[in-house]
Amino acid sequence: MEFWKDKKILLTGGHGFLGSFIHEKLLERGVKEEDIKVPDVKDCDLRIMDNCVKSVKDMDIVIHLAASVGGIGFNKKYPGTLFYDNAIMGIQLIEAARIEGVKKFVTLGTICAYPKFTPVPFKEENLWHGYPEETNAPYGVAKKMLLVQCQSYRDQYGFNGIYLLPVNLYGPRDNFHLEHSHVIPALIRKMVDAKKRGDREVTVWGTGEVSREFLYVEDAAEGILLAAEKYNKSDPVNLGVGKEIKIKDLVELIVELTGYKGQIIWDKSKPDGQPRRSLDVKRAQEEFGFVAKKDFREGLRETIKWYEGNCEK
Repeated sequence: MEFWKDKKILLTGGHGFLGSFIHEKLLERGVKEEDIKVPDVKDCDLRIMDNCVKSVKDMDIVIHLAASVGGIGFNKKYPGTLFYDNAIMGIQLIEAARIEGVKKFVTLGTICAYPKFTPVPFKEENLWHGYPEETNAPYGVAKKMLLVQCQSYRDQYGFNGIYLLPVNLYGPRDNFHLEHSHVIPALIRKMVDAKKRGDREVTVWGTGEVSREFLYVEDAAEGILLAAEKYNKSDPVNLGVGKEIKIKDLVELIVELTGYKGQIIWDKSKPDGQPRRSLDVKRAQEEFGFVAKKDFREGLRETIKWYEGNCEK
């Protein structure tokens, strides 16, 4: 593809869940392996400015995926870490990229940045109409700071930074660690492991009445690369499917697909998080032609199959 020809790309978080799919899609688009730079978190801590400066040297495009993330429990336990790590990595990397003269900077935000009671579906213009849900706020606000940075740098320096807001991702290769994972991998692991052990019941957090929207990881990777190729504006853009599902219905679906036969116990003393999450996805379709393709049930099947084949590894 002409856009990517002879481009050198920094892909932070490229060894992670989403990053591994973006890496594959870059190769499919004709990018040479040697032109994709993926920093190793062990050797290149992006919380240190010198590492950011070294990482962006001679790069044409930066796709910044690296983040410190987790589910509700992790967010409640480590709010300061989540705020600092995500803010400092992004702020320093954008500044280093500006100084280096990077041609395009793709920043991944989070829908945790939306206000707690945002009207559904979430529209990008509602991003600043209130404070995020409390357990997600440190992470969400840290990420939202990067939108302000990209916009102000465009105004002052002509820096071509774009900002994307993906909904909750799921799919093969996700993080299935119960403390750090999001809702789908956590539920899949609980049901598959409980089935193996023959557990009579599984405890799930909350009431099940809140809703979430989920985007298959390959669809997300395609959307991010389409935006890199075609989008050059300061306005943030949602990436999602435009459909929500109640957590109660999600649990029932995962129980069905995993074949777990025990009882589900709802621990209502645990937080639900934001009441509803579903995105208005018109801007992504209009600006760079992104439409999610994966059927949700099929995506869950593939994710369960991957976990069952890799949970012992």
